[in-house]
Amino acid sequence: MKDFWLSSGHHLLDRSEGGGLDLTDEFLKVYLARPELAPPPEACEAERKLHASLLAEPRRSVTSAEISSIKDADARENWEVMLGFRAVLLAHPTLEACYLDIVRNNRKVPHIFLNQLVHVILRSALEGCEDPYVLRAAELFFRPQRMTLHDGSLIAADEETIAGASNKPVSPLVSMLGIPAEAQIDVMNDDNAGHYFEHSDQFHVALDLSGGQRGHIALARAMERWIAHLLGIKVDIEPFTEVRDAPLTWYVGLDADGTKIGDALWNGEELDERQKGSVVGLYRLTFHDASIMVDRARGEPVFLILASAADKVLRFKPQNLVTGLPIKHLEAVS
Repeated sequence: MKDFWLSSGHHLLDRSEGGGLDLTDEFLKVYLARPELAPPPEACEAERKLHASLLAEPRRSVTSAEISSIKDADARENWEVMLGFRAVLLAHPTLEACYLDIVRNNRKVPHIFLNQLVHVILRSALEGCEDPYVLRAAELFFRPQRMTLHDGSLIAADEETIAGASNKPVSPLVSMLGIPAEAQIDVMNDDNAGHYFEHSDQFHVALDLSGGQRGHIALARAMERWIAHLLGIKVDIEPFTEVRDAPLTWYVGLDADGTKIGDALWNGEELDERQKGSVVGLYRLTFHDASIMVDRARGEPVFLILASAADKVLRFKPQNLVTGLPIKHLEAVS
């Protein structure tokens, strides 16, 4: 079986009997390796002592006095944020349960930490997947994409990579693994797709998301795996290119602009040219077991709408697939 996304840290986690990800000390130590928390040469003794003690015992209690004794104000804030997030992690039996609690209750968590949770949970959900198109499409869940029309095709490229920011990795594991800072962008095709596993952590392969193409279809498969893993629910997601006179009983925007488009259609409004041009993907979701749906949507398809923002950046919100579906009971993987 081929491995991928080592930078997610999935190899540092244990698995629960129910298939969820159990938090480990090794995984917590990765956060302590972040540049925001690793004490610089000029750090005070209190900060150095706190960092060293947590490396030895990542779950130990930290008093407010220990934080307030750190001289640098930015360092104090970084520690407060990290320890707050650690408390959220430790309060749940699995990372999946933690993520579901955050998105269902709209808890304030730094976006970078939320993306890291999505990264590692999705890596677990895709265990055993050897379709590079599905894996590349799944990158949309936790990495913004720059959308470009090229020769009639809608191409998604990793925003951070093409902006030249890849020398500032989201995860310290990227640096630890020695992944090159610069990478050339190529569009995935049948000739190069097989090489994805060799460089999956570089995020330097673009994807054709044009309607009906492999990327468009692959994203549907990734969403099916995500829903099945987090909610234990089987769904079929069918991509399509346009919809006319369909009963919009229930819809889910897969990003902020997709939600706005859905709202406009729901209210019978005409889409302007920018909104029409911003649509990246349309999907029809159906449940294997319609009895779990809320009454007013039972038996009807759920339409999923994906769109890019005015700046041509696609910011996928996988949490909307958790909080937006018409389901009576939502359960986490345990």
